[in-house]
Amino acid sequence: MQNEHSITICMGSSCFSRGNKEVLPIVKKFLAEHQLEKSVFFKGELCTGNCEKGPILKIDDEEFSLVTPDGIYDILANYFHV
Repeated sequence: MQNEHSITICMGSSCFSRGNKEVLPIVKKFLAEHQLEKSVFFKGELCTGNCEKGPILKIDDEEFSLVTPDGIYDILANYFHV
């Protein structure tokens, strides 16, 4: 099955230490809870070059900045309409 969507989380040291360390397991849990693991390719990248806007998360071609563990669930729920 081909992935319909992609999520890219910045794992650069700035984004990771500023919140993506906590965001990572929340995204994994969300995908599992909504049976999206097969339709969403979830990957990390080292640095997006937008450290001042971090933590950064991309869903398809849309970039989300200043992502927080408290806000990521709403971002995912709104994007995937669940």
